Amino acid sequence: MIIVTGAAGFIGSALVSRLNEEGRSDLILVDDFTKTQKSENLNNKSFHSKVDRKEFISSIDRYTEVDFIFHIGARTDTTEFDKAIFDELNLNYTKEIWNYCSRKKVPLIYASSAATYGDGTLGFDDDPQTMPSLKPLNPYGDSKQDFDVWAMEQSEQPPFWVGLKFFNVYGPNEYHKGRMASVVMHAFNQIRTNGGMKLFMSHNENYEHGGQLRDFIYIKDVLNVIMFWYNHRQNSGIYNLGTGQARTFNDLANSVFKALEIDPNIVFIPTPEDIRDKYQYYTQAEMQRTIAAGYDLGFTSLEDGIGDYVRNYLLKNEYY
Repeated sequence: MIIVTGAAGFIGSALVSRLNEEGRSDLILVDDFTKTQKSENLNNKSFHSKVDRKEFISSIDRYTEVDFIFHIGARTDTTEFDKAIFDELNLNYTKEIWNYCSRKKVPLIYASSAATYGDGTLGFDDDPQTMPSLKPLNPYGDSKQDFDVWAMEQSEQPPFWVGLKFFNVYGPNEYHKGRMASVVMHAFNQIRTNGGMKLFMSHNENYEHGGQLRDFIYIKDVLNVIMFWYNHRQNSGIYNLGTGQARTFNDLANSVFKALEIDPNIVFIPTPEDIRDKYQYYTQAEMQRTIAAGYDLGFTSLEDGIGDYVRNYLLKNEYY
């Protein structure tokens, strides 16, 4: 059996589909299944059973024939500032899974986040020596950072484990995410509704309007990297998961316009003052350690990823 937490969410449900493609349907799916807006993510997917996330963690030791856990589930709202919520759902929940995997000798891949890098002044290198010094900008990032540091300190560990610092992921199965959906999906919706889109102005003299940079990674590349680690099972540790190539918001917007065959129409608006002083102008994953471990499939260009997403999923309201 394979356990997937966050299985009804964006990345989790896409992972379920990928595991099905790999011939695995002996899957235990863990999530809060009362959130019906996510239910379509699991349509036409094969699995053994569903388990509510609270029931799963309260009786975790009853699962005795598990050969891998993908812990993708988390509270990911960066605008939530109640630390207790993140301590419960991210930090302590993940500790319980880690301890189970250590006791039962079950390999583990879990979701960390690029939010651990904070404002980026310490760079985006996944060197284990620098990780304890990172300073996230919000309680969500704090919860991921707290667990990463805790994990590296543990003498009792799963037989193989990897934490993945997801950068800016976009792609099918994020329809339910609302304001937390990718910029690509927001751009698609704005352009389809209004014929144009809004981007934040730059308030940094080193960047033009729309020239802010992010490491945008397509969900299919995320799945390729996850499956690499699933099959590799060596070099345990915490690794970045981006493309290693930052692109501008202008690049992203123009790619969506192109995929929709609409002439670009971008309006720049001031960045809200309450987030202006913490706004990130640049993120780019250092991917050398993953490549050195043997990953060699490369990454989809922003243009090709957005083209596939828009034409084959968003326009057709299709799921992966």
